[in-house]
Amino acid sequence: MAVFGFPKTSRLLNAADYKAVFSNAQFKVSSRHFLVLANRNSRSSARLGLVIAKKNVALAVQRNRIKRQLRNRFRHNRELLDQLDLVVLARKDADKLDNKELIDTIDSLWQDLHSKMKRAAAKSQGDR
Repeated sequence: MAVFGFPKTSRLLNAADYKAVFSNAQFKVSSRHFLVLANRNSRSSARLGLVIAKKNVALAVQRNRIKRQLRNRFRHNRELLDQLDLVVLARKDADKLDNKELIDTIDSLWQDLHSKMKRAAAKSQGDR
């Protein structure tokens, strides 16, 4: 049975963790509503950080809904995102998506990120 918890080991916890991803993101994927920055980490699992600004999503209930869906989709797609530190930034009007559109958008971003990682791995194997 799979475990879908979200312990502290699965989160970016401090400013240094976020800064490391922001300053030298190895992978970037985006949609109209979100930007995902990612770095490889030396840990055995992926970690997630969320930046859902009040400027872009005004209502707290909407910010919380978006964060809840992002964490949920992260937990269920952890195998795609292995050994990555991720920061997800919400763009303007992200709160206009209903839950189904939000989930589809997030899953699409995870798939795009996984594809970029595979291409980068294949390229580094080809360079050797």
